[in-house]
Amino acid sequence: MSGTANVSAMKKVVQQLRVEAGINRVKVSQAAADLKQFCMQNAQHDPLLTGISSSTNPFRPPKVCSFL
Repeated sequence: MSGTANVSAMKKVVQQLRVEAGINRVKVSQAAADLKQFCMQNAQHDPLLTGISSSTNPFRPPKVCSFL
């Protein structure tokens, strides 16, 4: 690698590190608490927790129609 290419590569690395250093961070404990609160607030709308009513379930088995 030539000297100018090496300097150019190092400038890109420094620029990337400056961008990453400027990012606001959130503590893991705060992020976990926020995620838990979001899940608890939206639990009543989650079909995996509440289930799907049989009338609105698009994957229910088809009804058999039989005539006597």
